[in-house]
Amino acid sequence: MDRRKVLKSLSLLPLAGAAAAIPTEVNAQNKKQKGQWTPKKEVIRRSNSGGNTNPTVAAPAAGGAPRPGGVLSGCIRSGHLLFLSGIGGWYAERRKEPGDIQVQIRSALDTMKEVLEGAGSSMANVLKVHMTVAEPNKNIATLNEAYRGYFPDPAPVRSYTGCGTDLMGRDGILVQIDCIAYVD
Repeated sequence: MDRRKVLKSLSLLPLAGAAAAIPTEVNAQNKKQKGQWTPKKEVIRRSNSGGNTNPTVAAPAAGGAPRPGGVLSGCIRSGHLLFLSGIGGWYAERRKEPGDIQVQIRSALDTMKEVLEGAGSSMANVLKVHMTVAEPNKNIATLNEAYRGYFPDPAPVRSYTGCGTDLMGRDGILVQIDCIAYVD
């Protein structure tokens, strides 16, 4: 019984709480002193298409007031990484006809190269590529012919998602591509 009274009188709980807080503060100071990287997000380029091109989404809000700017960024830098949003294979304002899958993948990759170089990187620094391909059973082999040669060895890792042409966002688009790249 006397032990309980002694322990209660020592009030160890506040001391334990204060002791636990000290290492956290010290760790935060050490991180600042060591210059450790803290993630940041910097817009390098606005949307490749100027924002959402879907007319049902881009329509003015009720009352006729225009909606705020684009719904996405074309390229974001965080530390030494660049994240490029989806680049479609065809934009009517850039080329009159949509073209076939080879024309579209070359167009998208040329745009990707332009964005990367504008951000201080290159196709050699691309780490990962993801594509959405319309009717992949029909288009992937032909796409690969045009894709070859855009990236030096070692080529970036790549994945793709397939879908029907009616699911590409607007008529005429056969491919959309995005990537993650490294920048010094």
